[in-house]
Order: sequence, then C-alpha cells, then structure tokens
Amino acid sequence: MSVRVPQLDLAAILKQPNPHIDLRTTTYENSTRNFLKALTTWKNRSINTLSERRKSQAAEKKKVIEKTHQVEAETNRCKLREIDLVAELEKEKEERQELELSVAAFKRQLSSLRDKCSSIDSEIEQYRVITENLRREKNKERSILHKNASRVTPDQQFCEEWLGFSMEGIEKDQLFVRFWHLDPSDPQRDASLVFDLSGSNYRVLTSSPLLPSLPILVTSLNETGDIYTFIKQARERYRELFQGPGT
Repeated sequence: MSVRVPQLDLAAILKQPNPHIDLRTTTYENSTRNFLKALTTWKNRSINTLSERRKSQAAEKKKVIEKTHQVEAETNRCKLREIDLVAELEKEKEERQELELSVAAFKRQLSSLRDKCSSIDSEIEQYRVITENLRREKNKERSILHKNASRVTPDQQFCEEWLGFSMEGIEKDQLFVRFWHLDPSDPQRDASLVFDLSGSNYRVLTSSPLLPSLPILVTSLNETGDIYTFIKQARERYRELFQGPGT
C-alpha cells in the first residue's frame, strides 16, 4: 500500500519559529520493516523450496543412477548370454555338420550294403539253382545206385560171407571193418576196427578185441598207403590172436 506524500509549503515552514519537516520516518520504518520481513520470509521460502528441489533432484538422480546401473548390469548379462548363445549356436552348427556327415556316411554304407545284399541274393539264387540241380543229379545217381545195389547185394553178401570180411562207412570220414571166420571152433566170432579218414593219415579209433601189433600195422599203412595189405595183415594177426601163433 503506497503512502501519498503531501505537498510541502516551504514558505510557511520557514516562517515557523522552529522550522520542522515531518518526514514520517515511523511509517517508513514500519514499511521498511515489513518489506524486510516479507523479503526474509520469501528468501527462507525460496531457500526451503530450492533445498527441497535439490533433495528431490538428488533422490531422482540417485534413482536414475541406480536404474542406469541396473540397466547396464542387465545389458552386460544380456551380452554375456548373447555370447553364450552364439557359442551354443556355433557348437550346434558344428554338431549338425558332423551329424550330416555321419548321416551321409551311413547312407553310403547303407547303399553299399544294399548293393552287397543284392549281389548276395543273386549269388544265393545262383547257388539255389546249382543246389537244386545237384540235388536232382544226386537223387538220380542215388536211384541208379539203389538199382545197382539191388542187383549187387546178393553177390556182395555171398562174397563177404565167403571171405569173412565186410567194410562200410558209418559216420562222416569213418570206416568200419569187420572180420569173422577167424576161429574154426567158432566161425561167428569176429573182430572189428574203426578207421578215421578225416586227416592226412589213417587213424584207428577203436579195435575189438585189442590187437597188440595194431600200432605197427597203422604206422606201416601211413607209410605205404596200401590199405589192402593192411587189411590182410590185420586179419592174419586177429586169426593168430584167436587160434594162437603157428596155426
């Protein structure tokens, strides 16, 4: 609120015995005091406002810094994860390439095996045809042998009985030789040998009864290869064994 200063009449003032001008300093002092009080209040309010703003800005800055650190940490974690993912992708790529190479190799092997199987099937079919042909030929030969055997058997039996000797195959690579008419007192008393023909040399598997000179006869047989001489000598040794030497 402004105070209106009245007009001064200097001539009238000077005519007074004690000239005096009322400057109204009290009003001025009150006004000045109120102004300073208002200024102080404004200053304090401004300082408080600035302080609160600084605090708010500091708190906001702290939050921003913390958020920035969090974002940077998350970014670093993402970068590390990205590096790991890239490494995993490279590893998976290498493994996929290795698997593709393995699959290609297996496919080649499978193709080769199929070709081999096809070739083996062809060979099997050829062998099957050959086997069938051999079977037919063998059956034909067996039929012929049976026919011939039916005619030969009576003569063979007569010869065996007259000679007191028979020889036949029993198992694979084994030959059974039997002698009888060795003892006049007992014509049916017999002796027998079983030969093993599987090796390069003759071997006698069993002899009944036991012939002491048999090892010598077998050694001579393997040296000469003369089976007929061996049979004659074995028969003679059995005859001597049954009848006694010199008979």
